[in-house]
Amino acid sequence: MGYLGWDFLILDAEHGSLDPNRAEDLVRALELRGVTPLVRVTTNQPPVLLRFLDAGAQGVHVPWVDTAADAERALQAIKYQPRGMRGLAGVRPATFAQELSFPDYVARSNEETLVVLQLESAVAVDNLEDILAVADIDVLFLGRTDLSHSLGHAGNTAHPDVESVVSRAVERIVASDVALGVVVPNVEEAQLWRERGARYIATTFEAVVGASAKAWLAGASA
Repeated sequence: MGYLGWDFLILDAEHGSLDPNRAEDLVRALELRGVTPLVRVTTNQPPVLLRFLDAGAQGVHVPWVDTAADAERALQAIKYQPRGMRGLAGVRPATFAQELSFPDYVARSNEETLVVLQLESAVAVDNLEDILAVADIDVLFLGRTDLSHSLGHAGNTAHPDVESVVSRAVERIVASDVALGVVVPNVEEAQLWRERGARYIATTFEAVVGASAKAWLAGASA
């Protein structure tokens, strides 16, 4: 995937078996191709975030951010002082303290590490104004599948109840300095969401490979 021109790839530890050890290998591969490696972590806990960041993730997706307190807890774990309380060590992204001084590494990490917070419930949307008031969030990512589930329409992201809540969130995020993020199943939806103001658009490996495989099989057997 690193050869194919993606701006970033998200390594999924939340809904997959990825651990920091394996993530570090994947990060190395993406760095060689100039692709930004991001990790969707398992949970919003400092030790979890620390291990994936120390493995070299250049940004993280933090699931289930429902309140401003959840958002601030994530920022405290992701950022070094003075913004946060992330533990400092001579880890791989710090060049094992060989090429970068600690002050230079801390400054670069605090400036460049991407913070993507996932809004995945009706509660999160209700608390959106407070979440947006938390400093240093880069992307608020609408997890529409879990959001639909929380509204009683599991997986039906097109249901009017779900779309009403999504539209409310979209309007407020697009009006802010924070980027709107979504995951889409195809190119058509990617274009639609760009028109709605999304600046951070992801898709799934299955969406890309599945469509290609089906087209290939249909053509080869015709």
